[in-house]
Amino acid sequence: MGWSINIGSIAGTAVRIHITFLMFLAWIFIASWTSGGPAAAWNALAFMILLFACVLAHEFGHILTARAFGVPTPDVTLLPIGGVARLARIPEQPVQEFLIAIAGPLVNVVIAFGLALFLGADLNAEHLAAVESTKVSLLDRLAEVNLSLALFNMIPAFPMDGGRVLRALLAIRLGHVRATEIAAKIGQALAFALGFAALIYQYPLLIFIAIFVYLAAATEAQLVAVRAMSRDVPVSAAMMTGFATLTPDEHFDAAVETLLHTSQSAFPVIDADRRIVGLLSRGNVIRALKQLGPDARVAQAMTTGIPTIGHRHTLDEAFRLLQEKSVPAVGVVDMAGRLVGLITSETVGEMLMVRNALPPGVRLRPWSRPAGV
Repeated sequence: MGWSINIGSIAGTAVRIHITFLMFLAWIFIASWTSGGPAAAWNALAFMILLFACVLAHEFGHILTARAFGVPTPDVTLLPIGGVARLARIPEQPVQEFLIAIAGPLVNVVIAFGLALFLGADLNAEHLAAVESTKVSLLDRLAEVNLSLALFNMIPAFPMDGGRVLRALLAIRLGHVRATEIAAKIGQALAFALGFAALIYQYPLLIFIAIFVYLAAATEAQLVAVRAMSRDVPVSAAMMTGFATLTPDEHFDAAVETLLHTSQSAFPVIDADRRIVGLLSRGNVIRALKQLGPDARVAQAMTTGIPTIGHRHTLDEAFRLLQEKSVPAVGVVDMAGRLVGLITSETVGEMLMVRNALPPGVRLRPWSRPAGV
């Protein structure tokens, strides 16, 4: 995630802090100092740091459970609104998704009752209303907020854990795609309800939450629709074949000329045997021009480690690689390993638009046509 700082790793998962999170902590500290003096400021800062430690534990509940099912977990990022654990993929088996989703809120419940049992925290709902007050002990506030986090995350709407729990339960009978559609519609209906409540009670933060929930539900539904559509599509039918390429030893002036004469956003870099060795994006070009100058070579700025897939595989496999590796493109290669096409998020999106535009039961060649056509 952009604008984030890597502060280390836990159990092989990188832990990042978004710059806005640091700004948020600074704002909390200054606001508390202004209203209550240095003691209040340090108390508020300590509470927020402990709270986000609990958020990080919540995310690692998801991460460790996902790993138990063989799902890679590259990193987790702390934001002002909470944490985001990046899983390489979401399992489509309902039981696995249910366990991964429920693990996070369960961590918060364990923390809350652990603070009560072992450190004497008082679980009282009134402490939540006084979460900013130094008159309530830090442990009491922390225990109550953990329970609130667990309950909030169980709201049945994407991207909250409750939305994924709902989908997992529905998928047992309806299948992953249909369950996602229903869970997404419930999430969007909830977003409208939150927005309406925000207008009635004049609570602006709810409006932002409502917009976030609505967009997340729509994105999840679209993502699952793309994966379902791409399962029966050969990658050779969806790959981009008309693209410009570069070589590692070319000067940057050639890369700039290619950039100005095409509409591509990324350029595959190939060797003499037409094997892909890297990818040069528009961003790479601009940064390299500023830092290295026009005499730099393409190899100095290209992104390496671009995944490839055989031309006989399905689009679903290529799409999964795009997600797991977080790369702008996947190279499609022939039997000899030579680059013959590219799959990007744009090409996948175009395939979805074409599919949605066709009448029911009709598909474009070379996939299939209805019987008798």
